[in-house]
Amino acid sequence: MRSFIVTVLVALLFFLALIFGARNEQVVTISYFVAQGEFRLPIVLATVFLLGFLISWIFAIYHIAKLKFALRSANKKLNQLESQTTQVATVSEVDA
Repeated sequence: MRSFIVTVLVALLFFLALIFGARNEQVVTISYFVAQGEFRLPIVLATVFLLGFLISWIFAIYHIAKLKFALRSANKKLNQLESQTTQVATVSEVDA
């Protein structure tokens, strides 16, 4: 549910940026390192917003995957330790 709300909020912000850009049909000059280009403001706003959104999702997916891997490895270690303790408890009961 939370991800749905975030997605709707992001879509709303993108839509507002497009409306703002559509009302401002100015030409914007963008200077690159070696070149320069002139673009309409709505195109620049939409492109920058989408690129920022995609880059942030890439970082989020990387960190989530790293955390899931760490959790999986911790659970494997925990299961191994639990199996060892049950084996030790079984052996000690047999000896007693």
